[in-house]
Amino acid sequence: MLKCSRSQRLRMTSRIIKAGFVAFAERTTQQITQRFAILFAVCSVAIVLLPSTAWAELTDDVINSGLQRTRDAIASQQAIDELQEATDKIITQYQTQEKAVESLTRYNDRLRRTLDAQQVAMNSLERSIEDASLIERQIVPLMLRMISGLERFIGSDAPFKLQERQDRVERIKGYLTNANISAAERFRQVLGAYSIENGYGNSIDVYSDTLDLTGETLSVNVLQVGRSGLYYQTLDGDQSGYWDKSAGAWSELDSSFNAGITRAIRITQGKESTGLMLLPITAPEAF
Repeated sequence: MLKCSRSQRLRMTSRIIKAGFVAFAERTTQQITQRFAILFAVCSVAIVLLPSTAWAELTDDVINSGLQRTRDAIASQQAIDELQEATDKIITQYQTQEKAVESLTRYNDRLRRTLDAQQVAMNSLERSIEDASLIERQIVPLMLRMISGLERFIGSDAPFKLQERQDRVERIKGYLTNANISAAERFRQVLGAYSIENGYGNSIDVYSDTLDLTGETLSVNVLQVGRSGLYYQTLDGDQSGYWDKSAGAWSELDSSFNAGITRAIRITQGKESTGLMLLPITAPEAF
């Protein structure tokens, strides 16, 4: 069985109604024609049988009757035309509404698909938030262990820029207990401290400091050569020394090393052109 849409069914109904109206009009016209034929025959007989006066009256009656029937037929046709026009208008309105309903249906389908996709994204986001919360709970203890390990390492390392390095560790420890700082930022700070400490092993630097040596405080220039050597020299250049890793203390050097350390300091400061630096280096410990 063929399926028809509501619009198709309505158009078919309109055609059937219109066909009925046309058939009715044709039958009415045919009846009027037949009646005029009968009247014409009667009139023909009357012409022969009736006198002229009676014939005139009969003719008027026939004409008036024919005119009335013609007017009735015209009125019927006008009613048919008006009804057809009203039917066409209803069909047009229905088709317009049907298109609007179809458009709304398609829009609702697209909206439903959009909402479904958004729900999937929300579910994924909720899972990500749950995973992030789990990671944050796991990473906080890790950061505490990392910064504690870094603090111990600095305490056992050569004491170059010691105050700066210790202050950095204390600052990061404060970050780790600050709820207003995100876990990502805290972790970034911890990794940044590790990166700075790692960079010290590949750098050469000179900075001013004060050292407590043999019961007196000296203002010195400290020369840091990676983690291979750490030296000091007084500002007048008369006294030099190095960090003795095995003893964990500063040790004074013979004055013969003063010139070499002075030149190394000036090269590092950019006061002399780059050249070979002759520095005393302690032998590595045997395994």
